[in-house]
Amino acid sequence: MAAVLQDSFQVELFDAPLGAEIIGLDLNRPLPQREFQRIHKAHLDHHLLVFRDQRIKPQQQVDFSRRFGPLQIHVLRNFQLPSHPEVLIISNIIENGKPLGLGDAGHFWHSDLSYKEKPSLGSMLHAQELPLEGGDTLFANMHLAYDTLPAALRHAVQGARAEHSYLAQYEELRRRSPFRPALTQAQIDEVKPVVHPVVRTHPETGRKALFVSEHFTTRIVGVPEDESRALLDELFAHSVKPEHVYRHRWAPHDLVFWDNRSLMHLAGGTPEHLRRKLYRTTIEGDVPF
Repeated sequence: MAAVLQDSFQVELFDAPLGAEIIGLDLNRPLPQREFQRIHKAHLDHHLLVFRDQRIKPQQQVDFSRRFGPLQIHVLRNFQLPSHPEVLIISNIIENGKPLGLGDAGHFWHSDLSYKEKPSLGSMLHAQELPLEGGDTLFANMHLAYDTLPAALRHAVQGARAEHSYLAQYEELRRRSPFRPALTQAQIDEVKPVVHPVVRTHPETGRKALFVSEHFTTRIVGVPEDESRALLDELFAHSVKPEHVYRHRWAPHDLVFWDNRSLMHLAGGTPEHLRRKLYRTTIEGDVPF
């Protein structure tokens, strides 16, 4: 790994297609604007940052997240942290016959909230309780995926637009998990399908990235269903080739901050008998273009 010295902390790049570790920063202490700007730049450069051993409270996570933009509230409000509605509990723990949090989050590759008119800029996930084995999270670099598209695929996606829907895999997830709740009509109305470019431009860096996922993308607009499905399947398979992917193996109190405009992610899975709990905050982004 290469280390880049930054006044009060280091940015240590991973030997991977994305990601860096922030060394020597304690988010319990006030973060001057100059240091925040360095973190912001590192996030844009590397798409994912890992802050190790951050023993912070939920309010501190919310405050740090909010420095990047307004926060988004997930439609499944029953899995909010009661004292902080901005925090979504990601957990497989069952207490008194009820799930503590969303246990099957990340079952399919996706970019958080791509089904919203303004999808997520980024997400922060803070480890609270980790299993002794499993529980990894995989991230795929969608800039690399676009840059390495075969010529025919690159031509096929130019100017294309795709529909994203929160409901795309919802019933399949409910079939697999007895704890995923049925949606009310009000919740369904809150997540009406949206259409975004298949190739989006990062609003801060100008880089192109694929912006489709097996979890939320339902179809290419204006293309016959069979052609749409074949094209999406090709794009999904290409996006998550091993050379595009970083696997994060969680350590206690890790805080991971990734760019949903640049990456997709996938939960690697946790053995059912082992407990896992993390807190997620999600930052609102822009309308993709």
